[in-house]
Amino acid sequence: MTRKESDEKMNMKTKMKMKSETKTETKTEKGADKMTETPKLDLSVAERTARIVELERESVIQTYTRQPILLVKGAGAKVWDAEGREYLDFVAGVAVNTVGHCHPSVVEAITRQAKELIHTSNLYYTENQVFLAEELKTLTGMDRAFFCNSGAESVEAALKLARRATGRSEIVAAVHSFHGRTLGSLGATYKAVYREPFRPLAEAKFVPYDDPEALAAAVSKETSAVILEPVQGEGGVNVPKPDYLRAAREICDDCGALLILDEVQTGFGRTGKWFGKEHSGVLPDVMTLAKGIAGGLPMGAMLAAESVTDVFQRGDHASTFGGGPLVSAAALASIGVIKTERLVGRSAEMGAYLRSRLNDEIDALEVRGLGLMVGVELAANCPEVVNQARERGVLLNATSEHVLRMVPPLVVGKEEIDRVVTVLGEILEEP
Repeated sequence: MTRKESDEKMNMKTKMKMKSETKTETKTEKGADKMTETPKLDLSVAERTARIVELERESVIQTYTRQPILLVKGAGAKVWDAEGREYLDFVAGVAVNTVGHCHPSVVEAITRQAKELIHTSNLYYTENQVFLAEELKTLTGMDRAFFCNSGAESVEAALKLARRATGRSEIVAAVHSFHGRTLGSLGATYKAVYREPFRPLAEAKFVPYDDPEALAAAVSKETSAVILEPVQGEGGVNVPKPDYLRAAREICDDCGALLILDEVQTGFGRTGKWFGKEHSGVLPDVMTLAKGIAGGLPMGAMLAAESVTDVFQRGDHASTFGGGPLVSAAALASIGVIKTERLVGRSAEMGAYLRSRLNDEIDALEVRGLGLMVGVELAANCPEVVNQARERGVLLNATSEHVLRMVPPLVVGKEEIDRVVTVLGEILEEP
């Protein structure tokens, strides 16, 4: 073999090796892309649902009791499962999807922001968070905001702020209250089954809800804060008399305690006002927000009067993800939808219509609520009613054995309300 032939052979081997490496890299890259895709189950629809249920049981800590459907799509006040069945959603992610599932304006805002900046932490300034804080100040009448990721976190921040501001540790809360399941918020949550396994806790004094005299007797110079829901949600949609929160304000002022209003569920038009406190005209020292704030993305906020917030020093509290660019963009878009589509007024109108139809058509022990936050007390077993309604294409929630909670998206219409009332009536008429 000549030198020239040898060089040509070596060049050919080198080219073949490079080509092989390129193919290998391409195959690896394609494989990596494939691995990052959402896994798909090559099964029938029914088998897919069953398999997801099985995988969830094997892979997710079992702290939830889930309904046996696999939801894959949502729009407005409706959702669809993997088998294509349509449901009217009167749970709305537990009062979260205020502007409806996948509202185009919220989707567009999320998409646009996701292309620019998703997360930075709170070590840097981001404009969406500041714009949102300004918007919330205007809407609530409060002075400053702290952002977090959930209702329980917002309550934790409120309780921590109250202790820092007053130098006291005692909390007063209401019977049937719900403020969260983290260790701090759990101490102010009434239901014993939630608290007992995790004692000792910093537990609140619990007094009857909507009872100013009981509240006055419980609050003292040792009380850091009174925490109340303007309408109790998890407790069964309990609506107090308008003077209750006004009395609470006076009681707190007399003893130097802070008044915390937990508006996690009642905020953003849910009760037919922007916030539940507006029904009584009370301005709290601190208020907590979450659920309907960001169009379905996880977000919480604590707002407070400047006289209180000044006691929080740098480093006293923090949240890595709180008020990030993406969720703040979603929140600003959601608030914009509530304004432009006049959903606060719509909540009041549709809520009145829903309660009227329920009173006319349903043999209920009581129908109560404000706006589109409605409780229906029944003699029937409500968890079983929830199961039967689901089979008929309606999603409901039972807060207890005899109370249904209805918190549909604020975009719900009369025809959808009529269908839900008809389904509920048919269930209750069956032997």
